[in-house]
Amino acid sequence: MTVLALGLNHTTAPLDLRGRLAFGPEQLPQALRGLRERLQRATPETALVSTCNRTELYVAAAPTALRELVQPTLEWLAEQGGVSGSHLQAHTYIREDRDATRHAFRVASGLDSMVLGEPQILGQLKQAVRQADEAGTLGTTLHQLFQRSFAVAKEVRSSTEIGAHSISMAAAAVRLASQLFEDLNDIQVLFVGAGEMIELVATHFAARTPKSMAVANRTLERGERLAGRFGAQALRLADLPARLHEFDAVISCTASSLPIIGLGAVERALKQRRHRPMFMVDLAVPRDIEPEVAQLSDVYLYTVDDLSALVQTAGEKRQAAVEQAEAIIDAGVLSFAHWLDQRAAVPLIQALNRQADDWAATEMQRARKLLARGEPVEAVLEALSRGLTSKMLHGALAELHAAGGDEREQLAQTVSRLFLRQSTRHPGASR
Repeated sequence: MTVLALGLNHTTAPLDLRGRLAFGPEQLPQALRGLRERLQRATPETALVSTCNRTELYVAAAPTALRELVQPTLEWLAEQGGVSGSHLQAHTYIREDRDATRHAFRVASGLDSMVLGEPQILGQLKQAVRQADEAGTLGTTLHQLFQRSFAVAKEVRSSTEIGAHSISMAAAAVRLASQLFEDLNDIQVLFVGAGEMIELVATHFAARTPKSMAVANRTLERGERLAGRFGAQALRLADLPARLHEFDAVISCTASSLPIIGLGAVERALKQRRHRPMFMVDLAVPRDIEPEVAQLSDVYLYTVDDLSALVQTAGEKRQAAVEQAEAIIDAGVLSFAHWLDQRAAVPLIQALNRQADDWAATEMQRARKLLARGEPVEAVLEALSRGLTSKMLHGALAELHAAGGDEREQLAQTVSRLFLRQSTRHPGASR
């Protein structure tokens, strides 16, 4: 078995294309089963990782079948996003074998993130593995790949300074807000959504003690739970258009497939605010806020891509730790490659064991017949021993007799290693 990684991320594809190819957690099992059906002739293992910065497919299959899976996998992904295969291919990367393993380990360790050392990706990877497992598409090879990627990521975080003083998207949002408003204590903040990213952003903003905070979510109960942690007010998502004008800062990150804050709603809010500025951050992929909102003169709208320059500044300060992290990753890649090599020998080992069992059964049957005829036990045991030895050596001896020249020399060395383990030189070796 070998591994293929096919995907696109924040360095290869624009935000809108990533949005078209984003999968919510509830969509992953059905998507994985659909891909598995498309590739049914090869019945590969598959896993799908989808975050705001990347959509990646991991496939494990026999080396001879893997290359044949690239095109149908790409076509399937293009269909999911409603884009042409050629357009998608222009923004897609493909990694195979050890390169695919290294890519997975770098992703898990945060080295391939927009924010160097960003820890959130590890949780997203674990969720993707759970979804693939539930969908029945994970398999032994991908399970081992991801479990090893988690172990490598843990070692990178504990042994290097990659994650030290990291500026996440949440911290970057607060920094931008503080550049716009003189005092964050005087602003009212609205969080749209109640997922992990919004929880992180709310934590960072709460530390700056804004005047008030509110959480708007489609499910009021979940919104109330998050709001309760920060002493915030909970709103229904349906009430958002009527209440939008109350807030100076709006940070949104939901799993909606369509924008939930439109241009018209923001225009009405600005009019009610008498054009006092609004700070808006759209961390969702696909977008939560219509992109046309950015054209309004009193709105400062940032997307996940807009934050990249700010977080990259912090990343440059940790480049000295990257080499150490890469060394850890390289060691992990070698270890996984060794495991794959061992796995490749499993069918041969199983076949050898079956052959040995057959020989043993044959000789045991012959021995029982001899004993039934009254042959001495010692003679039966000797016959049993000779029979097994003859069967084990027959193939090797036949090949030696049939071989000639250099082939016989090489074969003799192999047979010596296999059957004369205590000798450093086989009897027929040249001196």
